[in-house]
Amino acid sequence: MKDLGSPELYISQTFRAMPLLRREWNISPEDFSAFLTWLEPDSNKAGAKYEDIRRRLMKIFTSRGCTCPEDLADETINRVIVKVHKIREGYRGDPALYFGGVARNVFHEYARKKAVPAVQPPPNPHDARERELDCLDRCLDEITGENRVFILRYHESGKGSRIQNRSDMAREMSRGPNALRIRAHRIRAGLRQCVSDCLAQGAAE
Repeated sequence: MKDLGSPELYISQTFRAMPLLRREWNISPEDFSAFLTWLEPDSNKAGAKYEDIRRRLMKIFTSRGCTCPEDLADETINRVIVKVHKIREGYRGDPALYFGGVARNVFHEYARKKAVPAVQPPPNPHDARERELDCLDRCLDEITGENRVFILRYHESGKGSRIQNRSDMAREMSRGPNALRIRAHRIRAGLRQCVSDCLAQGAAE
């Protein structure tokens, strides 16, 4: 049984409202790098532009009453990433404007799936939390030790503010805040998919 104040539990909360859009994303580091280059050729500005786009998407989904704006923003971004090699060949103008149309499609799919009535009663919250934490344990064990330490510390709270903690990490690693956020996004995306697969496998057993 985990300490309810542990970083692992904090991370698990990102999976509480699992995306209603279940899709297999197979995003390589090369795809992500190509995506950032398309957003902004200057690598120092690409991370900031990525963060700005993600914040705008979250505001859009929040304004439309979505209960998981972060997941939907990531879903939108992931859809663009996997198509970036095709998009950048013919697209003209500010890449940030492209996300609006993708976000509309994501929202319509979310709304349709949310409107489908539940066939089965919701699971016991305690049992669901235990299954979720078990899956998160398994997934954390599967990632490299360096990434595991990084993501747990990135979400660590309790000792000072989270902002100060991440500022300290950036200074210690000689990396900018945007670089840390991008790395955290990559690790969370992998963990989210791993936990989703684990929960689906458990439901099928």
